[in-house]
Amino acid sequence: MLIDITLKVTPKMVSDAQGNEKKALVGHLGTHFDVMNKEFPLEYTKRDGIVFDVSNVGERDIEMDDIAIDKVRKDMFVAFYSGFIEEEGYGGKNYFTNHPQLSDALINKLTDKGVSIIGVDFAGIRRGKEHTLRDQYCADRGVFVVENLCSLRELVDKEGVVVSTYPMNYEGMTGLPCRVVARV
Repeated sequence: MLIDITLKVTPKMVSDAQGNEKKALVGHLGTHFDVMNKEFPLEYTKRDGIVFDVSNVGERDIEMDDIAIDKVRKDMFVAFYSGFIEEEGYGGKNYFTNHPQLSDALINKLTDKGVSIIGVDFAGIRRGKEHTLRDQYCADRGVFVVENLCSLRELVDKEGVVVSTYPMNYEGMTGLPCRVVARV
């Protein structure tokens, strides 16, 4: 079974996003990679995947203790289902400024384990000024962040998930729109 976990962008979403997030232009609109100053390796287009349910995490960062970190392996696509994109809706001010975020310790552990991609159903692995800094930290370690995924709930606790990700072939941009499809 194939599950498209790419956000379907509508004209209203474009308008809302551009009114609330200065980077919500072609490269950073909807589901996209933050590649920073790196080249996305073609080997990353197909990865074993795992989706962790972190929807019960409240008003705090998502920590290592919230997931089964021992299931994470090198070269994986590791995603976090929070339910935020479905609850809040994409594009509003709150979506970009009050979304869940991963703790620094969790981000560090994922990069130390050598994952290929970190995927989230919200606007970034960190908020505010830390957003770009942590994206660059990941990219410098060969880890790419995919933001604004959807339908991740369908993949929670599924075995044998393979995720295919195809970014646009843009050059000189910090964000690359992409299509992300999971096979179960």
